[in-house]
Amino acid sequence: MFYVLIGAAGFVALNIAGNFIYEGLMVKSGALGSEDGTYLESDEKAHCNALGINLHGSLYTYLPSQSESGFAEDADVVSSEDILYYLDEANRDEKIKAIIVEVDSLGGWPVAGEEVANALKNSPKPTVAFIRQAGTSAAYWAASGAERVFASKNSDVGSIGVTQSYLDNVIKNQKEGLGFVELATGKYKDTGNPDKTLTAEEKALLVRDLNITHENFISAVAENRGLSIEAVRKIADGSSVLGEKAKTLGLIDEIGGLIEVEKYLSEKIGEQTEICWN
Repeated sequence: MFYVLIGAAGFVALNIAGNFIYEGLMVKSGALGSEDGTYLESDEKAHCNALGINLHGSLYTYLPSQSESGFAEDADVVSSEDILYYLDEANRDEKIKAIIVEVDSLGGWPVAGEEVANALKNSPKPTVAFIRQAGTSAAYWAASGAERVFASKNSDVGSIGVTQSYLDNVIKNQKEGLGFVELATGKYKDTGNPDKTLTAEEKALLVRDLNITHENFISAVAENRGLSIEAVRKIADGSSVLGEKAKTLGLIDEIGGLIEVEKYLSEKIGEQTEICWN
């Protein structure tokens, strides 16, 4: 899923796969790392040579404080900000020989996916992403930056497409006797506000940006996966595919889970892989 905030009017889902409701939710703290937010305790670091990072739930660039957000206390969310922090720490740690990102996510913000993908690509250490149930939309964008991508034959993979659909409350509000009072400067400042009717001009602007984001997504996957842009564009219809098909299309490299990832990395780094998870 992609999400974007349009102007100051409100929240609109730029959703690639799955459904997510923003209103009434609050951030779950400690999505990654230990309870006190530290990287790894010294005794844990002494026994591992690979860092495992979880990319679970909706992917955001950052997680606002509960007092500033609308996230439910038990919301399943993660931020690229946190993931990048742990990647940087792992790259600096001489004991860490490889980095693993476990992906189970239907997506999130496009910039968040891009940030994680770029960080994985630029890591000087071997990086692996393995997709469990789902690695779609922005989460797939993120995973595509890894040196090697694993997935189960039953995993949902891909969903290279963009939507910014939302609920229009205008008719409901009219039935309830509510009227929208527009107080905004700038012709397009209230674009995407669900309490006003979207004009043809506003829709054209949104579709323009959706197309740009879609092309950026296609280009990133093509570059990250060593595929031609045309090959990716042919499958960039927003649908996801299961693992075997994803491998055939070049979206992943191997069918397998954590056992296969550990075996691959043990061969890659020349020693038994011992993973510490954040």
